[in-house]
Amino acid sequence: MSKLITPHGGRLINLYLAEDDVQKEKEMAQEIQSWDLTHRQICDIELLLNGGFSPLDGFMSETDYDSVVENLRLADGTLWPMPITLDVKKDFAEQVSVGETIALRDQEGVLIATLTISDIWTPNKSNEATKVFGADDLAHPAVTYLHHHAGEVYLGGKLKGVEAPNHYDYNHLRDTPAELRTKFEKWGWKRVVAFQTRNPMHRAHQELTFRAAQQVEANLLIQPVVGMTKPGDIDHYSRVRCYQHVLDQYPQQTTTLSLLPLAMRMGGPREAVWHALIRKNYGCTHFIVGRDHAGPGSNSQGEDFYGPYDAQEMVKEFEDEIEIEMVPFQMMVYVEEKAEYYPIDEVDKEANTVLNISGTEFRRRLQEGLDIPEWFTYPKVVEELRKTRPPKHLQGFTIFFTGLSGSGKSTIANALLVKLLEMGGRNITLLDGDVVRQHLSSELGFSKEHRNLNIERIGYVASEITKNGGIAICAPIAPYTATRQKVRDMISPLGGFIEAYVATPLDTCEERDRKGLYAKARKGIIKEFTGISDPYEVPENPELSINTQEYSPDQAAQLILLKLEKLGFIK
Repeated sequence: MSKLITPHGGRLINLYLAEDDVQKEKEMAQEIQSWDLTHRQICDIELLLNGGFSPLDGFMSETDYDSVVENLRLADGTLWPMPITLDVKKDFAEQVSVGETIALRDQEGVLIATLTISDIWTPNKSNEATKVFGADDLAHPAVTYLHHHAGEVYLGGKLKGVEAPNHYDYNHLRDTPAELRTKFEKWGWKRVVAFQTRNPMHRAHQELTFRAAQQVEANLLIQPVVGMTKPGDIDHYSRVRCYQHVLDQYPQQTTTLSLLPLAMRMGGPREAVWHALIRKNYGCTHFIVGRDHAGPGSNSQGEDFYGPYDAQEMVKEFEDEIEIEMVPFQMMVYVEEKAEYYPIDEVDKEANTVLNISGTEFRRRLQEGLDIPEWFTYPKVVEELRKTRPPKHLQGFTIFFTGLSGSGKSTIANALLVKLLEMGGRNITLLDGDVVRQHLSSELGFSKEHRNLNIERIGYVASEITKNGGIAICAPIAPYTATRQKVRDMISPLGGFIEAYVATPLDTCEERDRKGLYAKARKGIIKEFTGISDPYEVPENPELSINTQEYSPDQAAQLILLKLEKLGFIK
């Protein structure tokens, strides 16, 4: 392993083993326990190994973690605002111990690195959410990930890199920090201003970045995130094609595009400081921070998690220590009379007509196939995005019924299936709970773990149907909130997701029980039966709530069709 001196006096860490040592590590790894890295962990480990997260030399120890959460600094005082830990399942953590070395593999079993464990601990996730993200609020995507996706136990320790995570896409645009620094030196770029984005770039972004580079007399690095962003964002394949079109709008030899395999946390001010540190490692001298940088939107009370300029203020506070200059920018708006973009604070709104399309409005126009004016974005960008985000009535979607056994889910699902088939023009699949049990999950029992696994399998199949433009109708019991949320998160980025809670009371379900399941459950013959010996967690905000005491199956199906029409999924 080697360390390269950076122009800023810091040390750019490279954790990859020398070629002669790689084979020995691979042979050793065959004899030790393995952990399969999650998508987020793959992103983190790539930037740990190649120096993007310098000065970190592995996943954080408990002492460093505590210090970062509380003080935005490692235990030795080095500025670092974001916890970088290896979260694992409790049962895995119980099989390993401090001092032990484990193999870290990708989803195909390829050995990426080994980790010598220095710490094993169970974090206070609510405290982490509050201190790092500002609130323990599940409306924040990172908090949802923390509580519902991340493992219960954290491991810390130093890494030895064996093989870089493999990418088959845009390899010519993927640079390590050392590679990008070498390019800058070769091109004679002494001053480089970086622009971070997780969204497609439109004319306002091009104008903003062009002005920023002019202002500080620097070359421009457009470095979009292609790891994990906010759920529901445009996929990075489509975004990169858009960036390549926008790149043509800059003067030649002034601007370059490079991709960053970062897993964003949407952490606002802390995240902005983190992004600045990463850009320093990539050789940048300046960093653009815009309004509400890395903000996740609204909290559970409908208010923004962070103030519009909190991120700028925090980066400004630490810019001397980071050794990177922040370039602040406000929102850019189009002035009709001048046919140009200007920062909003430079425009006399009484004397000029200001035009702007919000992100929400832009998505609505895409979803409904409406016109998007050329003053807002480039025709080639619109063309790319229409391929990825067709109008809603051409997208796939999932109707996910949930409710007690005997509530009427399957009956309504079958009625809906027939009505959609009558309409024609779409491929429709019914994933009924009993049928799925027979064909997809026949080996599973009815423990909580197996029931959750069954629902996740249904969600996966439905996500594939939705992704390919079909309609999936799912009718399991799905008693647990967290599992239903997993299914929603799985499907929502790919198309529509409509949760239909069949809210039939328990006593009515028992009266309808043709199989005698409730009676057996009350006698203790059937264990862990939903509604009797195991809880049913009522959905808090379903798109539809249907009580079959009030609606016949035909009426309930019609209610769902009206909702689909209102949401734009059918015409």
